[in-house]
Order: sequence, then structure tokens, then C-alpha cells
Amino acid sequence: MIDSLAKHIMTALPQNAISRAVGSLARSPFSRYVIKPYISLFNVNVEEIEKPLSDYPHLTAFFTRQLKSGARPICPDANALVSPVDGRVAQFGTITDGTLIQAKGINYTVEQLLGCTPEQAERYEGGVFLTIYLSPRDYHRIHMPLAGKLTHATYLPGRLFPVNRIGVHHVPGLFTKNERLITYADTPAGEMALVKVGAFVVGSVQVPYGNHTTNVRNGRAYSMELSELPYEKGQEVGLFEFGSTVVLLFEKDRITFNNRIQPDAYLQYGERIGVFR
Repeated sequence: MIDSLAKHIMTALPQNAISRAVGSLARSPFSRYVIKPYISLFNVNVEEIEKPLSDYPHLTAFFTRQLKSGARPICPDANALVSPVDGRVAQFGTITDGTLIQAKGINYTVEQLLGCTPEQAERYEGGVFLTIYLSPRDYHRIHMPLAGKLTHATYLPGRLFPVNRIGVHHVPGLFTKNERLITYADTPAGEMALVKVGAFVVGSVQVPYGNHTTNVRNGRAYSMELSELPYEKGQEVGLFEFGSTVVLLFEKDRITFNNRIQPDAYLQYGERIGVFR
């Protein structure tokens, strides 16, 4: 009852405008005084952050913090698939009839998620997907789960529903309604789609290739070629300015997840989560 009411309230709110306003506040000098309460509220591990707290000029700078060198070793095995982020496994499984699982009884399609044609979606039929939720306490940079060449990217503007339990269980097709920035890569495991899903409050997703970000006023969908930019396993490929979700899609018979991939399992960027063929 309470969750359903919260969903209706969230639907009625101007989510994107609120998120841009909060983003501006989080980048203001005053927001640096919120950093310590934020750490306490979300139990952030400050032992692994790169800089002293006094070096962060505002909350967004802290939120998008980097880690100390060596804090997240990258599994060196040649055929290892590694976690691209810190976060909890929300869902995983096989893509069947073009469908992925959002929550129990709630599904959505590859075509809807990627904003692509049925022919393009067919590429992932029989493959696997992995959805990872990043909470406000987590490290929020996104990395390549295996080496590859970035081939193209797609931006799909949309809403900014929260991607927490309320959103996932009460907004059907949540990940197809929220803003997405999708990076495609040609890898030793075939084509990979790395979907970065925006979320309520700040909602901004940023990537290092070109000057691209999300949740901009009057944003329009686009698709762009990336001239096969080479990226190493573990190399940074984007960041969130607030808690959100990453969805990975792989082609059929290319990826086998290991036993770490279980519902609600907590992953750390760089750890081995499977192998590729």
C-alpha cells in the first residue's frame, strides 16, 4: 500500500527537473558540508577513497570519487569476465523470446531496453543478461567487464523513476522508461551492450568518449559511431552522479557466470564474475 502510494507520487513529480535542481545544489560549494553526514547516513567506506575529505569541493565530487590505487584488483585471468561496478545483483538469466526479467512477474524486452529494431534485438536471443544496482553508498564509476573496442553508443531520454525496490517492483518496464546511455563493444565474447540507467535525484550519466551526458533539458535521442575505440578490461567507461543501475547483455553461448552471481549478491568492480568463450 505504502510502496504503491510512493510510486504514484513519484509518477506525478517532475522527476527530471527535480533531478537537475538537486544536481546543481550537489555541485555548489555549500554541499561540501553535507559530505560527512552523507558518509554517516549511508555508511560509506572512507578507508578506500583516493583523497582526504577536505579535498572534495562539493558533494558531487565526493559522490563520483575515485578509489585508492589497488583498492579493486582486476582479475588477471585472460578469459575472466569481471564486475563493471560495485553493487548488488538485482537480476540475471537467459534472454528468452527477447525478454529480460525486471522483478518477479515483471518483464521487459531487449528491443524496448535498447531502443533498437527487432532484427538488432535478435542478436542477443539466447544470450545472458546481468542487472546490478548501485546504492548511494557505492563507488559509482563504471568499467569494462572485459577488453573490447567501443563501436557505437545510443542515448535514450526518458523519465527518472527511482531504481530502488519501490521502482523495480511497482513500475513495469522501469529500465525502458528511464533515461539510458548504452555503450556497445566488440569483444572476444562477441557484441556486448552495457546499459547505464539514469535514476531519480541527480540522474546524470557521463562517459569519457566525447562530451556526452544525460538528463539535459530538451534532450533528444541519438546514436553515434565510436570508431572502434579500444578499451582494456577494467578501464573506466563512465560514471553515475547518483545511485543507479547497469544492465549487461551478451550474445548466445559466449558467457558463463560463476557462483558469485546470485540474487542480492554484493559485487565489487574488478572481481571475477564469470568466463567467456
